[in-house]
Amino acid sequence: MKTALQEFIDNVIPMHIIELDMIKQEIKKALEKEKEQIMNAAKSCNYIGGATDIEAENYYNQTYNL
Repeated sequence: MKTALQEFIDNVIPMHIIELDMIKQEIKKALEKEKEQIMNAAKSCNYIGGATDIEAENYYNQTYNL
């Protein structure tokens, strides 16, 4: 599985004509995937016994939405 940033690079670098709206769209997709990856990691973490969906969302919001 690729990280959100790896997918962003794969999608933006090949563009011959780079338009700002296209870049914004790719950034939004990458950020959503990154959030999903972080929440999935929190849910599967053995150290804290795995978080519920709500706990994972709260963790993401508290940690990354400063």
